[in-house]
Amino acid sequence: MRAVSAVLPLAIAVIPWGILTGALGMQIGLSPWQAQAMSLLVFGGAAQLSGLTLIAGGAGLPAILGSTAVISSRHLLYSMVFRQHMLTQPWYRRWPTAFFLTDEMFAVSEAQTRSSGRFSSGFALVAGFTFWVIWNLATLAGILLGEGVENLDQLGLDFAIIATFVAMTFDNLKNRPVVVAMLVSGSAAVLLKPYLSDSYIIIAALLGMLAAYTVSSDAVSEPEAGP
Repeated sequence: MRAVSAVLPLAIAVIPWGILTGALGMQIGLSPWQAQAMSLLVFGGAAQLSGLTLIAGGAGLPAILGSTAVISSRHLLYSMVFRQHMLTQPWYRRWPTAFFLTDEMFAVSEAQTRSSGRFSSGFALVAGFTFWVIWNLATLAGILLGEGVENLDQLGLDFAIIATFVAMTFDNLKNRPVVVAMLVSGSAAVLLKPYLSDSYIIIAALLGMLAAYTVSSDAVSEPEAGP
């Protein structure tokens, strides 16, 4: 129950995002089964919205796969953090954890690890599964609404994306390296976006990580003050 209560606020926050995903799938011509299967199997909000937009524009498979890979590349960073926890876990825990690994599951799992002093694969799995269920229910709602509400994508439901990521940062605002990473990566993204259409996200994230690592290293290397 701790995992459910931890991830529930974030899951509720992305319900409008899930509704938008399901509705957009219907409006570009997918069948209800195809639109739902995308959330069941892909399970990546930003990647799904990007893919649906490209499909609607008639983009080819290489463009869709390339965009999805770039948008989802941040999960490589999450998996590197989880790897140290999951190396000794059996495959039937590693594989589901990899599938359910989202921004939200990562955020609540890391918060739980910091508070308890140890990583819990069970906590991560329950949090991830809970989020997956709610995401798919929201997608189903969007599918049911998709043909009945015109211009659903103009209602501002995509603001849920921003709200969710802002909410995930609150728990880390007292952590100096995290704050530095947020400021550096955010500033870099704004500055690089006009010049780098897709890769600016990855570069900004790497710069943020480097800045956070530098701050952490400086803090560790500082000698303790004498009495």
